[in-house]
Amino acid sequence: MSLDLSAFTPLAALAGGALIGLAAVLLVLFNGRIAGISGIVAALLPPRLQRGAWRLAFVLGLLAAPWIYQWFAPLPAASSSAAWPLLVLAGLLVGIGTRLGSGCTSGHGVCGLSRLSLRSLVATLVFMATGFATVFVVRHLL
Repeated sequence: MSLDLSAFTPLAALAGGALIGLAAVLLVLFNGRIAGISGIVAALLPPRLQRGAWRLAFVLGLLAAPWIYQWFAPLPAASSSAAWPLLVLAGLLVGIGTRLGSGCTSGHGVCGLSRLSLRSLVATLVFMATGFATVFVVRHLL
């Protein structure tokens, strides 16, 4: 196994993690809401359409972040060898898993664990174990 040190960016990862944590803390402090992205987005869509300009502002902020980032540094190249139908299927499966798991990685892994939620701990362990198993199967068995 080789390590691509050009992709090793601990300071960028630290800054990104700190910003995610700060956003989660500010949303709880000023709005009393958990920063679970799937719940925020789901509340913007029918049939669960709910009031709350903060939801729209939060999602627009997520979408605007790469655009703002590129003012300061070039965006990394994004590429995938997977076909579009496979990517769409993967996205749908993630959405189904999010509904079955009552939340996404941001809700359980960032906010739930910080609140010492046992349900979030179990969900995060399942997310991680599934990811490890998927990588093992794809890299070593297929």
